[in-house]
Amino acid sequence: MDKDSKLTSVTLLTGFLGSGKTTLLNSLLADDRMRDTAVIVNEFGSISIDHDLVHIGREGYAMTSTGCLCCTALSDVRTSLYELYEACRKKEIPDFKRVVIETTGLADPAPIINSLIPGGAPAFGMRDHIVARAFQLTGVITTFDAENGGGNIQEHFECWKQLAFADHIVLTKTDLLSGPPKEAELKMLNPSASLHDGQKDGFNPYPLIGRKPYSAVDKPEDVIGWIAMERFSDPHMHSHDHDPNRHGADITALPLTHEEPLDPAAVNRFLETITSHPDAKLLRLKGIFALTDDPSKPLVAHAVQHRLYPTYRLDHWPDADQSNRMILIGKNLPIEPITELFNALKSKQPKRRWFSK
Repeated sequence: MDKDSKLTSVTLLTGFLGSGKTTLLNSLLADDRMRDTAVIVNEFGSISIDHDLVHIGREGYAMTSTGCLCCTALSDVRTSLYELYEACRKKEIPDFKRVVIETTGLADPAPIINSLIPGGAPAFGMRDHIVARAFQLTGVITTFDAENGGGNIQEHFECWKQLAFADHIVLTKTDLLSGPPKEAELKMLNPSASLHDGQKDGFNPYPLIGRKPYSAVDKPEDVIGWIAMERFSDPHMHSHDHDPNRHGADITALPLTHEEPLDPAAVNRFLETITSHPDAKLLRLKGIFALTDDPSKPLVAHAVQHRLYPTYRLDHWPDADQSNRMILIGKNLPIEPITELFNALKSKQPKRRWFSK
């Protein structure tokens, strides 16, 4: 904890699926001024992958929560911060001066922010009072996919809300556009937010870290209403039995795992099939794989909708878990045929039926 200040700064890093949150977070953590930072990574789905891809320095600390953070905001956000507080107090982790919370791409920021600001969600027990006295929200950074973001705003209300709450909007993938990004449209959505092109040479994300208490006063009118609605909603409407692999009625996370190394060519065919097939209805794919040609150097794969980005190998596994693990997120995801196709990788037996026509 920051002993020079009564309250420890908390920055919320949000943005829709595949918009580059983890990339921006790693860029932030590479700055020597961020070395004493604690990071909370929230991932949608029951298995963790992003945690392995966050580069924490030796003076930092990271913890992971899985499931949809906004669906259990009162419990998960405050619990995670309280666990950080206690671990630091007991000298189990290094002292830290700030916290960065990276949300899942499907997170509604309203309940998360409401649980962190003065006058927001009521305190339930001593834990919440301790968190309120130890931490304060000082800023919201939202990443925006310049290539796919327009469609995401139209189809997913969470995307619009993430932008509306932002102090800073960082444009990503502008290098993939044929023309300039549509900054004017983003300014209309949130006139108070500062826009930044994350692909520009010399872009430095460190100044985006907030240092003053977060304020919703200058945000779009809807923001004040959303926060007010959260204050009057039932704080127990989401239970701990919430399915970590489901968000709403139609968005699902499909976790896939396998212990043994897989054939590199078969993995490539699987990734290409999943991302190119229209019936896959994919929003996001991320995975880390042990391959038979060199199991000690895992393959990392990312896809956003139907774009599969170049895979790459790590020099070593991030931790002791060297199993294949992947998470697919989609709208009305065809779980059975995708699972069947993945099982074909494990058994090395070809399957004729991949997706129903």
